[in-house]
Amino acid sequence: MDDTPLVEGELIAGRTKISNKEMIHELDLKGYGELENNQLTLNFFESLYLLYSAKLILKKNKKKIEFDDLMIICQKQDPESLTKFLIYRDLRNRGYVVKDGFGFGSDFRVYERGHFGEKGAKFLIFGLNEGQQEKMGNLQKKIEQITQMGKEPIIAVIERRGEVIYYKINRMNFYENKSRLEESFEI
Repeated sequence: MDDTPLVEGELIAGRTKISNKEMIHELDLKGYGELENNQLTLNFFESLYLLYSAKLILKKNKKKIEFDDLMIICQKQDPESLTKFLIYRDLRNRGYVVKDGFGFGSDFRVYERGHFGEKGAKFLIFGLNEGQQEKMGNLQKKIEQITQMGKEPIIAVIERRGEVIYYKINRMNFYENKSRLEESFEI
């Protein structure tokens, strides 16, 4: 992160737009944002991360936006924005290139270190807060779809202290045990 230049961006419709071509090139090489109409558009978690790391000067109508201000804006749009930011920050600090998830309920696509731009994402990450419940049937369906694509599903759990713990998950089968279910209701 130390070699990322100081970037200037404009907050437009809840997204950060970068217009300076040199900054666009630098950020694009490092896996930030998406190119659209000669501008680089950053996702909220990318903007939060760059603000947190003091690598972004963000303005909206010439007024400077600080990290806390942007977090409030993001949480109004997506209540899970703090969870996503914590996971994104942790993965970036570990040296991974992280992009927005593309379906299956995943939050992020994560590329192997040194392979961004050469290969597709290796991991799809789901973020959960400690104590948050997830239905097994939904999780099983997501895992099947992801593994069929040749990707590795990972659950990132945010502990109460803000630490992120990763669990690699594999395909699983759950069968309904009808005989035990019927026995428990016999009187």
